[in-house]
Amino acid sequence: MRLRILSADDIRGAVDMASAIDAMAEAFSQLHRGRVDAPVRLSLAGDEGVTLFMPACLRDSGAMAAKVVSIYPSNRERGLPVIHAVVLAIDPQTGLVRALMDGTYLTALRTGAVCGLATRLMAREDARVLTVFGAGVQARTQIEAVRAVREIVQVRVVDPVRGRAVALAGELEDVEARTLTDPEEALRGADVICAATTSHTPVFDGRLLEPGTHLNAIGSFKPEMQEIDAEAVRRSRLAVDERAAALEEAGDLIIPLRDETIGPDHIVGELGELVEGTVAGRTSSDEITFFKSVGLAVQDVAVARRVLERAEADGSGIEVEL
Repeated sequence: MRLRILSADDIRGAVDMASAIDAMAEAFSQLHRGRVDAPVRLSLAGDEGVTLFMPACLRDSGAMAAKVVSIYPSNRERGLPVIHAVVLAIDPQTGLVRALMDGTYLTALRTGAVCGLATRLMAREDARVLTVFGAGVQARTQIEAVRAVREIVQVRVVDPVRGRAVALAGELEDVEARTLTDPEEALRGADVICAATTSHTPVFDGRLLEPGTHLNAIGSFKPEMQEIDAEAVRRSRLAVDERAAALEEAGDLIIPLRDETIGPDHIVGELGELVEGTVAGRTSSDEITFFKSVGLAVQDVAVARRVLERAEADGSGIEVEL
């Protein structure tokens, strides 16, 4: 069996953010139409983190893949990525593994892209100021994705480790970049907010959200994690990547549901419904909108398919015989 090995740089060269956002629209449209097979991901707890096993098949795209991703917050102290992963691209006709890809960058790319898609469908057209909580790998693709769909003129970075925030702000080009420590100041006048942290407690006070704001949150992926507080959820028009996954894994929603701050009908739709136009992402300019994502295997498969097609056409990566 010949296997193509693709690095993070190979992936960067194969798929840009705009293409990844289009891949998200394609994937969630198929998910909404019942054209996806995606078993519930398996979670395996380690001593200081969790490893997730995530397979999926997109029937209309003829794409199949499986991702193994580990999330270990303590890696930050070791100088290692908090999130690291690999993706296996599988031929749905033969079952042969066609490629092994770096999944760490692909995860960041597809997570940024799904929030870029949500921002395109939910944020005000005139959104210009972006605030990002977190300054890790995920924050970088969040910024890239939002800038791909809105004309952002100012980016505010909030992180408890000032050096990380400064480093991220220094990487940004063609935009005013600020680093802040006060969440209230960071929210004031923000049009789009992205939360990309591993925090188990809310990173800002939901009472401070201004009318017309759009919020993306990707950090909490376990029932006990609450990156966004109940008040922010209560005040928002809420959409999710998938109801079943969100209600099983997203502490941001599970906790206010348990406390009866919101009811089950508070979720107005899934992202696929917004893509298909059966549910509106925004109904007024002063509405607060909120997209909550826990991450689905369909996202990895959609991007992996585009990466593999380009890599095979260009001959990029390294081929090995197993």
